[in-house]
Amino acid sequence: MKKSTEELLQILKHTPDLETYLSNEQDNLKDIPLPEYLNNLCIEKNITRAQCIRQSGLDKGYGYDIFSGAKHPTRDKLLAICFGFSLSLDEVQNLLKISAYPILYAKDRRDSAIIFSLQRNYSLVITNELLFDMGLAIIN
Repeated sequence: MKKSTEELLQILKHTPDLETYLSNEQDNLKDIPLPEYLNNLCIEKNITRAQCIRQSGLDKGYGYDIFSGAKHPTRDKLLAICFGFSLSLDEVQNLLKISAYPILYAKDRRDSAIIFSLQRNYSLVITNELLFDMGLAIIN
């Protein structure tokens, strides 16, 4: 069973040797490269890279560069990909963590609107209309 972040933090606090910790807890650490994770999502969600890129509104070449690892996306580009996959809020938060970006934060107006959209399975187009109507930056 996977350990929670809090459990890992407690173990880390009481571990005298970092190498031992990393070795013992390797199955609980998130070290998967973004391209590998995205390609695994394609399999899990039964969606092609082309479909995801098209639904994310990304430039085709740039999207393929993200999937291959040639480009590292901004947080917004990654959010667009999340909409391309139709990910749940939990899945989006996990992808943001893996990418070392801040998770969506409910105290932030823009992030709140994105969370609202994800909870209602809005498309990226509808989400961007909502953001635009609120005077907030769209996801692009």
